[in-house]
Parts: sequence; C-alpha cells; structure tokens
Amino acid sequence: MISIDLQGKTALVTGASQGIGAQVARTLHRAGAAVAINHPGVGNTANDAEALAGELNRLRPQSALVLAADVAKPAEVQSMMQEIQRQWGGLDYLINNAAIIRDRTIAKMDLEQWDAVMAVNLSGVFYCCKYALEIMRDHGSIVSFGSIAALQGFFGQANYAAAKAGVQAMMRVLSREAARRGIRANAVAPGVIDTSMAATIPESVRAEMLKQVPLGRFGTTQEVAEVILFLCSPLSSYMSGQTLEINGGWRG
Repeated sequence: MISIDLQGKTALVTGASQGIGAQVARTLHRAGAAVAINHPGVGNTANDAEALAGELNRLRPQSALVLAADVAKPAEVQSMMQEIQRQWGGLDYLINNAAIIRDRTIAKMDLEQWDAVMAVNLSGVFYCCKYALEIMRDHGSIVSFGSIAALQGFFGQANYAAAKAGVQAMMRVLSREAARRGIRANAVAPGVIDTSMAATIPESVRAEMLKQVPLGRFGTTQEVAEVILFLCSPLSSYMSGQTLEINGGWRG
C-alpha cells in the first residue's frame, strides 16, 4: 500500500478560506501536515478561515492557524512568513492559490481592473515565493495556480490569462533557482471546477464549456487538492518546473 505521510511538515495555503484553497488545506492536513490558512481580510474571508481552522484543530489540536494578509502587499506577506517562522520554525510547502477576477474586454477594461488582477494573481505569487524562500526548509515544494485560461485565451480575461501564464512561467524559472536547495516549484492549471465562483457563470456558457470536456463533467475541488498533495509528496520528487493541467481533457 502506498500512502502519503506529511506528519511533521508545515504548509501555507493562500486564499484558503473557501473553495479550492480550503479543500487543499483540508487535504494536506488529512495527510498529517500543519496548515496555515491565509485570507485577505475582506468580506466573510476572516470568518470562513477561522471556521476552517476550528474544524482542523478539532481533528488535531494546534495543527492549523489563521493568517490575515493581502498577498498584493509585500510587507504583509513578509510579516505572514515571519509569523510562520515564529510559530512553526519554518515552512515546507507553499501553495499559491489566492486569486481574483475582474473580467472585461480589453477595450472596456479600466486600468484598475488590470492592475488589481496583476497585483494579486501575479505579483502576489512573486511576493509569496520571495519571502517564503527565506523561511522554507530545504527539499520543500512550491505549487502555484495557473489556469486553463492561460492556454485558451477566454473572452474578457486578458488580465487573468496574462497573470496565470506569468505564474506558470515564473515556476519554470523558480524551479531552476531553487534547485540547489532541493526545493521544487510546479504549477497546476485547473479547468472549470465546481466552486461558488464557477456557479456564477451563466448556464448557457457553462453548457458550451462542458462540450469541450471529453470526460463530460466539471472537476471537483477534491480532485484539484489531490494533485496538490501529489506535488507536495515524495511521489513527485523528480518533478519540477512543470504545469499539470487538471481539466478533464479540454484542449479547446
């Protein structure tokens, strides 16, 4: 029997208060890791993060903590990493999940919509990687979220697609730079996953998207989380600089 045991390891999942990020936190925790749950402190994210940490700590006391930080603000990211260092002595896994969308055509997109998406989805990943490397133990793993949008060029997503393509390229660079410490860097590129965000897609659009998926269904958050678990585990010890597509076979 092959099992994945992350006992004694620590993980940070950004944007982990809900959706895919929350499921990734649960999955890494179930494998034995202590998990830091990041949220940006807007809307219900703080309450959702606290509820998730409570859920995990009831299963295993003192195995989850909540960290508020806007990943688009480097000083907040640095403080978050310093808090992980103070509480846990270091970090083994960084999961860059935090992202926002501000969809609009290029002609109608205002500069704030462009800048906001780039700040969170691209610069935020850079800040998290930069400051995580200061506290990350050797032989760790960094997994960042790209997207099928980086390949498909969906209408109205110039900012999102460009940022996600940048993330995927950044992981290829980081895989070279961090290799001397045995730290691996990979990306995942999910297709349409059943989340509250996906539920906002008009039904007619969802139906057309579904026609592009050979498996005939959208993915689940657990299916994405299990790929993340694989990329953190020793089972992927010779994988770095890769982008794994999780899209049911969608090729456009």
